[in-house]
Amino acid sequence: MTEPVTVQLTDGTIRGRQRDDHQSFQGIPYAAAPVGELRWRAPAPVEPWSGVRDATEPGPPAPQAAQSFAATSSVDEDCLTLNVTVPATPRAGRPVLVWLHGGGGTNETASTYDPRRLAVTGDVVVVAPNFRLGVLGWFGHPGLDGSGTFGLQDQQAALRWVRWEIARFGGDPANVTLVGESHGALTVAAHLTAPGSAGLFHRAVLQSVFGALDATPAHTFMPGIPALPPMWSPVAELEQLGAAVAIEHGWVKPGSDPESALAQLRRVPVADLLPASGAFIRPAFGGAVLPESPADALPAGRFHRMPLMLGTTRDEARFFVGLAGNPVTADSYPQLLAEAFGDSADEVAARYPLDRFATPSLAWARVSTDRAWARPVWELGQALAAHTGTWCYEFADEDAPVLIPGFPTGAQHGSELAYQFDLPGGPALSAAQQELAEGMNRYWTAFARHGDPASPGLPDWPGAGHVQSLAPGRIGAVDYVTEHSLDFWARMP
Repeated sequence: MTEPVTVQLTDGTIRGRQRDDHQSFQGIPYAAAPVGELRWRAPAPVEPWSGVRDATEPGPPAPQAAQSFAATSSVDEDCLTLNVTVPATPRAGRPVLVWLHGGGGTNETASTYDPRRLAVTGDVVVVAPNFRLGVLGWFGHPGLDGSGTFGLQDQQAALRWVRWEIARFGGDPANVTLVGESHGALTVAAHLTAPGSAGLFHRAVLQSVFGALDATPAHTFMPGIPALPPMWSPVAELEQLGAAVAIEHGWVKPGSDPESALAQLRRVPVADLLPASGAFIRPAFGGAVLPESPADALPAGRFHRMPLMLGTTRDEARFFVGLAGNPVTADSYPQLLAEAFGDSADEVAARYPLDRFATPSLAWARVSTDRAWARPVWELGQALAAHTGTWCYEFADEDAPVLIPGFPTGAQHGSELAYQFDLPGGPALSAAQQELAEGMNRYWTAFARHGDPASPGLPDWPGAGHVQSLAPGRIGAVDYVTEHSLDFWARMP
């Protein structure tokens, strides 16, 4: 059954859909379209509308080119909209989850993730915004106010919208949990230290955050990718990069002063900008929006104190090794080790000998998972736990649905999302996986409600020093340090 349902907002009335167990409202504008002179500026207020605005279809995805890991494409800059999902039974004071999608900082859209099960199972309101990505979200240039933070500012605008409007949907604006996966989790880490985000959320969940604290050795993010710095860019460095890229692509005439250059850049067609998006995924620090690198601020305790959850999937790097499309071989494995770890390569090879693994690609995926994902997330969790209540998890379903055809899936990067959300054309879960999915959503929403994932009928989830393993029929403690050889990696590059 589907019926129309209306809500009166500050800027006008919207009409969404009432279904059997939930209501959904999609494509709600939370800021003005960042087009023309508003491109690469802080989000501006929405222009109020008269009549009833249809909110039954999602707004356009942020501009992006399709990738092998994400089929969505768009050149529509009018993308600052959000979706709201709420249980059908009217009630005030529900906890609010704000979902920040992943996609490498260049791709994906909120509507990919249908949060009905999350909302209904946990009796919460779920808000999912779109925000600027890639070259439109994280670009920098001399003279550009807010260089490298436009995506972050969009998310802050969405959180302010939640503060003003969410009570109209039965949500509690004083109980907001910010949840992000992958690049979305990276931006959650930024919000924890951004002055303008203070008070806009009250708990946070970081799922599979990458590169938040330190550098990543060559090839351990993906075979063929050189060593990576932390995922934060000094604003001066980003502006220098942006100026060079603008000249290289012919967007700006050489010798232009900053004001003229920015005017030229705002006239460049979106489709011409998108090929450069991959160079602009690192939020910039050193300006008013993000004064300090979170890599320095988080371990030092300079962040907004609140309950936190964070974790990884057990086989994170299988996604990226499979995505690379170039299998690791017995001959290339020693070369990758040498380029990643230098004088320590032999020690790593002895710890991860090829005869322990079905294929060299799986061996490299285990090395990469342990060094590039498990070690830094464990270190981040330990640093955060020194200052605030912190709960850690590992998604560990070894039979999770296949994301990269032809490559053994395991619990690879992003595989937990099919358990939390309904994905378009997504895989069917077995009965045991459905039970795990319900348990995970109960943990996540209990955390949103109380700041602690403890939930009646589910295994206990202690705090500091405990990692909760999440697998069908096997929820409980895991020795994360031993499983991922973290004592070994603590003395490696």
